[in-house]
Amino acid sequence: MPLLKRTTFSLLEPPENLDPSEKVFQIRFTKEMFRDYQEYLNRLNLYRQKVWTCEVSGKSNLTYEEALVCTLSLTDLLEKVYRSLLLDVSEGLELHAKKDGSEAACKIMKVIGSGSTKLYEVGWLGQDNAVVNTSVVKADDLIRKKAPIGRNTLKMFIRDSTSKKSPWIVNADLAKKYGIDTEPPEDIVNGEGLYKGRKRFANGEDASKKLMEDEKQVELPVKYPIDDLLVKPAADDPVLSKRPPLCRDFRVPIHSVGDLLMVWDFCLSFGRLLCLSPFSLSDLETAICNRESNLVLVVEIHAALFHLLIKDEGEYFTFLLNKKKILKVTLVTWAEYVCNFLEMIRKEEFSSKVSTIRRGHYGLLDTGLKLKILRELVEEAITTSAVREKINEWIDQQHALAAAKREDARKNKEEQKLNMEGVTENGKNHTETIQNDSECPKNQHGGKEQNDLNIILSSKTGDGKMFVKKHLETGMEQQSVRPSHLGKDRLYNRYWFFRREGRLFVESADSKEWGYYSSKEELDALLGSFNTKGIRERALKRQLDKSYDKISNALEKGSKDVERKTLLEEVDLRRSTRVHAQPKEDNPSMSFLKYINKWKQK
Repeated sequence: MPLLKRTTFSLLEPPENLDPSEKVFQIRFTKEMFRDYQEYLNRLNLYRQKVWTCEVSGKSNLTYEEALVCTLSLTDLLEKVYRSLLLDVSEGLELHAKKDGSEAACKIMKVIGSGSTKLYEVGWLGQDNAVVNTSVVKADDLIRKKAPIGRNTLKMFIRDSTSKKSPWIVNADLAKKYGIDTEPPEDIVNGEGLYKGRKRFANGEDASKKLMEDEKQVELPVKYPIDDLLVKPAADDPVLSKRPPLCRDFRVPIHSVGDLLMVWDFCLSFGRLLCLSPFSLSDLETAICNRESNLVLVVEIHAALFHLLIKDEGEYFTFLLNKKKILKVTLVTWAEYVCNFLEMIRKEEFSSKVSTIRRGHYGLLDTGLKLKILRELVEEAITTSAVREKINEWIDQQHALAAAKREDARKNKEEQKLNMEGVTENGKNHTETIQNDSECPKNQHGGKEQNDLNIILSSKTGDGKMFVKKHLETGMEQQSVRPSHLGKDRLYNRYWFFRREGRLFVESADSKEWGYYSSKEELDALLGSFNTKGIRERALKRQLDKSYDKISNALEKGSKDVERKTLLEEVDLRRSTRVHAQPKEDNPSMSFLKYINKWKQK
């Protein structure tokens, strides 16, 4: 219920002695009716003012209708969804339940009843997760060993899956996939809850026309930025450049590019942990499309991931022990470990390919299927304790760098204040001030964080300030826990940049299509095509502007590498006309054949 000045606001009762055929003015969202048109406009203008408070969430500075549809904050929504996931038990879920005074593994076969009276038919699992027998248990007898998803992952999913939060609106691709209605109320003009005012009358088209004419005089101005799809061109708008076309010359199927990028970025980010030396995205793409079955790069990637899973001694390790397999992945046995992994995850799309892989014909698999297998391996690897410890280490380092950045900002602010007031501290220089500050009890930090602060705060003028800024930005980038898109354009396409790859990737809203930009000229044209009156493109342009130097330098370097590679291929082609045979390893496009894992454990 909306509150006015923190007090309850009562709606008006219908006019007395109202005749069913009488023409009246009605406010859509309160159903209040008025005989007098001016009274109607006065009440409508009151509802449009941002003086209302939501009684449930406590949010203020809302219009009346915004307060009516006021939604939960991200934190509240996160907790509500998280709790519902903890309590949700569906058919096919594997968990534990009480059986004869002890716990036993089981699988939900059927949900019986509804509400608080639910019962569950469970199948008790035996060897190889086979159902031995069934019985019916109560909800209280079910035991969840762990939450189905972490809060941080769920929080990122909510942010990536929604385009608005007042009210929460699911992205168009997800809404279409799951049949969710995303149509906003007809009267919404922008993302801030302002309404255009096509009001209903009890009857009478003439009264409706009169209202529309009068409301043009009282219509509130649109405040930008608004939702991109609601932006209308105006006469004084700057001329936007034409958006450059995307390049889509991928070797892998276009719907598999996301899997390719995920696997490549994970292998490079956790290369030291995997004992897997770096390789280019192009080499991985070419190798995975090759129909040979024992390419060194492909084998090394699989072997590194299997070694990590075995070392973790988790589900895959237990599965291998039960099958009495030798825990050593080699060039000869790696395909067998792929088959064991596919048997463990038990997905239908892979089951029919196990025999093909076991016969040594991995290379004959569809490219998209190879990438799906690698994606499953990476997702399993992310759950290992070693990867999680590494992520936690990066998070701690990020916190230290963020603290150093805040400390640097505080010091600069203090210096500016002292300079403005013309205050000096008895001839003490800035270095002495910083040293004294670092010795104060309030600035005492322990461990690595203090070391980072001492290094960063050691110089504060001239080149020292540039060093501080560069150190912080580089550190934050290198310790990034997970890649995140730069933003979305008006059609919800997501933009990705990886610091090890000289291309700016674009992912469609439904994640089924990909493209990229590879030149500085394309980047400049792209920036000039964004309409900053829209919320998404405004935020995306800001992020691209912020990272412009880094991205443009990477694009230029990538363009030069492509030109050099093309030139070498042309030279090789001309040379091949003068000799009868040329080793294919000398061809730049075959560079993936030269891959050597220099970080491999002996």
